[in-house]
Amino acid sequence: MASPSRDAPVNPYTAAGVDTAAGDLAVELMKSAVRQTHGPEVLGGVGGFAGLFDASALRAYAKPLLATSTDGVGTKVAIAQAIDKHDTIGLDLVGMVVDDIVVVGAKPLFMTDYIACGKVFPERIADIVRGIAQGCAATGTALVGGETAEHPGLLGLNDYDVAGAATGVVEADRVLGADRVQGGDVVLALASSGLHSNGYSLVRHIVAGAGIQYGAHATEFGTTWGETLLEPTRLYTQPLLRVITECGGAVHALSHVTGGGIAANLARVLPIGTWVEVDRATWSPPPVFRVLADLGDLDLETTEGTWNLGIGFLAIVSPEKADAAASALASEGIATWQVGVVHSDNRPDGHFEQGAKGVDGGAVRLVGAYAESSDNGAK
Repeated sequence: MASPSRDAPVNPYTAAGVDTAAGDLAVELMKSAVRQTHGPEVLGGVGGFAGLFDASALRAYAKPLLATSTDGVGTKVAIAQAIDKHDTIGLDLVGMVVDDIVVVGAKPLFMTDYIACGKVFPERIADIVRGIAQGCAATGTALVGGETAEHPGLLGLNDYDVAGAATGVVEADRVLGADRVQGGDVVLALASSGLHSNGYSLVRHIVAGAGIQYGAHATEFGTTWGETLLEPTRLYTQPLLRVITECGGAVHALSHVTGGGIAANLARVLPIGTWVEVDRATWSPPPVFRVLADLGDLDLETTEGTWNLGIGFLAIVSPEKADAAASALASEGIATWQVGVVHSDNRPDGHFEQGAKGVDGGAVRLVGAYAESSDNGAK
């Protein structure tokens, strides 16, 4: 009779293409970065079935409202995959998720992430999560949990996608929004760091049509195309929260300029019946937008519903404190300038964007021509 084999049995899950050991290693590699986002409110550490967050501090609120947001990074991940650079995508994810929470004036509390991939490469996954942790630390958000899922046969070997969700808190009588906005309020633009994480399907279409490889040197930017296009999303949460506090009620509403562009996102936070003309002459879109538009044989105006064109956030503030708010943001390293004023009288003839994403808001249009110099605008 043959002797029984002493070889370890083959794990059928591994044979099917899922490597649980690689997932465990990825967690080990990311643990230190995740722990750095944990304050005393986080209980249980890393690796539990659920993250625990001590909400006792909410008792200090008269009427705490929880704010929540979820998002991803979109097709920007395809560029990270193309040049095998994964340490900034996490920053983009935090920007897309956490910076939506501050729009209502909320302070972020905690975040979770989800990464789906064709195959777990531990260092790659750890790089992504380290970026998320870096963004969470910068925004004062605890990264309390996450999931990495291996999907062989559904995603390619080097494919992945990332998503996240975050929760914050705001006092009920301090919620920012359209109900605070009044005629005469000033609209301030906050400079973006570049494309952020929207409009990358158009970016990739233009780059592919021009026959450009992401690893190729981009003379206009002094680096590779891939590195230029992976410039991380600027994080606005902490600077905006400080300005909201320091300027004592001056900030009435905020708009995160993401999918849909400047006009549509501003219209979402204006009251019905109000309107704003955003003056293009107050800033010059940064070079990355101009170069891409030229490559795609596009006018910048035709991309206004897709790219942020140098404006990452818009703040609607009381006119008497607009200069103080702009100065406070500039001291945080964010170039800020006035692009328009809220009107409540009869609006001019012509096409306006009115509301967006199911919101019946105000009306916005961009007017004039972009400035050639960025001395008084986006930098």
